[in-house]
Amino acid sequence: MPTLRQATKDDIMLIHELAGQAFPATYRDLLSPEQMEFMMDWMYSPANLEKQMEEGHVYFIASHDGEHCGYLSVQPEGHGVFHLQKIYVLPGFQGLHIGSYLFRQAISYIRSIHPEPCLMRLNVNRYNTRAVEFYQRMGMRELERGDFHIGHGYYMTDYIMGLDIA
Repeated sequence: MPTLRQATKDDIMLIHELAGQAFPATYRDLLSPEQMEFMMDWMYSPANLEKQMEEGHVYFIASHDGEHCGYLSVQPEGHGVFHLQKIYVLPGFQGLHIGSYLFRQAISYIRSIHPEPCLMRLNVNRYNTRAVEFYQRMGMRELERGDFHIGHGYYMTDYIMGLDIA
């Protein structure tokens, strides 16, 4: 059974290292090496992770049998709206239902800080069919789609999905 703990700024290097394993494995067939490198710096450099935490991203680190196996982050986005910013399971731990555990824990965390009904949103690459199908199985629905310029001529081609949390 996995465990989860809330990360602190002392965990920034750990999150950076976990992302260095999970992010490239997830996107190696979807992004160019140049865009992957740009996005890793943009989202996971230690300075940017610290900035995200200061801006309200709450990170959690998952472990399985004493080994770090994944992470997630949630950010309040507006009144009654929360954004599941990141949810990743390391390649060696996929298939153990850790992703669904992390997803349920994100919902539990949101309920703990916002007991009224609300919406959890996330962005997912439209071409990441495994992730899109996972989120659909977890009850999410497509709200919209967008192509978001992130700099240096790169775009995120995403579905924005949502889940009503009662």
